[in-house]
Amino acid sequence: MVANQVRHVEPPLRLTRRGRAVVLGLLVVLASLASAVLFSTASRAEQSPAGPSPSVVVQPGDTLWDIASRSMPRRDGQAAVDELRRLNGLSGYGVAAGDVLILPRAA
Repeated sequence: MVANQVRHVEPPLRLTRRGRAVVLGLLVVLASLASAVLFSTASRAEQSPAGPSPSVVVQPGDTLWDIASRSMPRRDGQAAVDELRRLNGLSGYGVAAGDVLILPRAA
């Protein structure tokens, strides 16, 4: 006796209108994320500086004001000091001989 073999065939996958909208939405989101990543890395590469940041070694007797006025002579003194503090992560105004301070790039 040969047993009847019954083959169960799955119908092809059919998406409803809502399912197609969800798939399309996911594709749009993925394309947006991919383009955002590509454009952000390209813009970062264009903005990267050509070389190391300029710096200065603090000499005995130097103050932030002295260094700011020498490195940024056209800027307001207090604004220049504030810029040096921001660039170097300084919470106060004191510097010690031998400290290396990052200077702002010339615009």
